[in-house]
Amino acid sequence: MIRLALRWVLALFYAVAGYFHLASPAPFLKIMPDAVPWPEAVVLWTGIAELAGAAGLIQPWSPALKRAAGIGLALYALCVWPANINHMIMDMARADGGFGLAYHIPRMVAQPVIIWLALWVSGTTDWPFRHR
Repeated sequence: MIRLALRWVLALFYAVAGYFHLASPAPFLKIMPDAVPWPEAVVLWTGIAELAGAAGLIQPWSPALKRAAGIGLALYALCVWPANINHMIMDMARADGGFGLAYHIPRMVAQPVIIWLALWVSGTTDWPFRHR
């Protein structure tokens, strides 16, 4: 029951994020590392990936599609981590200190949790709750 509830929470999180990537890309472009080519296209396609992953997590027909969505969202979260690190560095370098460590440290810690959660709620892994 908890896995199902968290699957819906994660799907809602990614659906909202995907919507904002498409509807309001400016904040995402602002934190994009300079080394990323075609940043507008990357933001567009990441929004589409988030929406597709959210839909894949909650569809009831195919466990394989649900696992694929979980793996895709986990890989997505891993791939956007550099943008989050870049955002932290740029923000903390501001004269006013930006949002501060109270904002950025939990965000950095949450990233591996989100990666694991995508894998767990999709049924890709049972770790650390393996049944004996």
